[in-house]
Amino acid sequence: MDTIPLAIPKAGPEPLPELAEFVAPLAPLFQRSQSRESLERYVTGLLTDLPHKNCQTIAAAVANTSTERLQHLLTDADWDAQAMDELRVRRLTAHSPAGGALVLDDTGLPKQGKRSVGVARQYSGTLGKIGNCQVLVSAEYVTPPLNASQSAHWPVAGRLYLPERWTQDPERRREARIPDEVTFQTKPELALTLIDQARHWEVPFTVVVTDAGYGDNPNFLAGLEARQLAYVCGVESNFGVRLPAEIEQAAAQPAPPRPTRGRPRLPRPAPLHTAAELTASLPESAWRTVIWREGRKGHLRKQFAALRVHWATGSPEVGAGRSIQHGRVRTGPEGWLLAERPLPGQDDKPKWYLSNLPPETPLRRLAELAHCRWSIEQLYEEAKGECGLDDYQGRLWDGFHRHVALVMLTYSFLAQQRLAAPAAGTFPPRATTEPPGTPPQGAHCPPPGPRPMVGDLRLDRELSPTSQLTRQY
Repeated sequence: MDTIPLAIPKAGPEPLPELAEFVAPLAPLFQRSQSRESLERYVTGLLTDLPHKNCQTIAAAVANTSTERLQHLLTDADWDAQAMDELRVRRLTAHSPAGGALVLDDTGLPKQGKRSVGVARQYSGTLGKIGNCQVLVSAEYVTPPLNASQSAHWPVAGRLYLPERWTQDPERRREARIPDEVTFQTKPELALTLIDQARHWEVPFTVVVTDAGYGDNPNFLAGLEARQLAYVCGVESNFGVRLPAEIEQAAAQPAPPRPTRGRPRLPRPAPLHTAAELTASLPESAWRTVIWREGRKGHLRKQFAALRVHWATGSPEVGAGRSIQHGRVRTGPEGWLLAERPLPGQDDKPKWYLSNLPPETPLRRLAELAHCRWSIEQLYEEAKGECGLDDYQGRLWDGFHRHVALVMLTYSFLAQQRLAAPAAGTFPPRATTEPPGTPPQGAHCPPPGPRPMVGDLRLDRELSPTSQLTRQY
């Protein structure tokens, strides 16, 4: 008996009225009516329940289009993905409250072969190891209040990380149609570019939040400070810091005596400490229990402590002793080192964060901002699982960024539809009460119903004065 092939039901030939209204303002970006129609058909395909969403599968499931038309939209049609991002973001900004956080991160998109633009063996958080993948660096806006179920979030933009060996290979550049002006940028440099873009597009953020992949980079921190931006960035346990009191003490030391022969000795910097050793020396009285939201099994809580430090590099004890003028010796401005540890009996690892927020910032606020990164993890999970983020099968630079722009457009459309539901609140997708990793409900992302991304933070006591945190170790 012959096997009957599985038939994929066709989506209707007419666009959804809500979707047609949503994409109508984008019409000036396209010169040809066929491209405008393909835009709507592609987004419709990203809204379907297809397990894999590429040009071929979308064309098989959506009426009035073809694989060739959709591929033309991604690779050869005359339109600018960045212009689409800007128009979408400015519309979102007009309906979003100011004073939120700009969260930056990257995600791996597993790929086979070696011809897809930017693909290489590199670390992927998605895989949890080094594997063959593309890496997307992206930014997301999280609206205030960051500690309540009314918080919402939406994507700003994403850019492909292009490994250095790709930028130095003329043949691969030509085959992938990588523009001549594209040069090698590290992930932190790409993140700074996205921050500049968000500011140009008037995204109303007041603080930047990242994980340790960015916070551990002194050049990234210096870039934020040069832009006069507030930040809360994750750092690793061996992140270097100096204490304000020891910096003052080192500066007050008399100049070293001038030797009779050779070069004069230069002043030495203050001692360099790691984040882990410094917070391990804090007294127990410095730690406070913070509850940041309600989970499935009750309150989610950790212990936090904070003290004033300067981020720093270059140990004065190395070799014959490095001076303050040594190229590897850097001391940043004063800020907060925030330490997080599990409660007794909890199975979790300690974490550290660096922030340049002012001295009067309460511990509650620092912990709240440190935990608003979960929103971008939700974006990646839903955009991949429901909106086809990692399903692009093309090889070209423009095609990749156009697919990402269309996925973010789709995610934003779903956010607007959520607004239309009763008691939906503000424009973008609201945060949810379910913990990270909860499977989305229904066919589309984000899942319906409120679930707070970061809940109310309750503090047993306010943060002790800096002097009480630093004098006892």
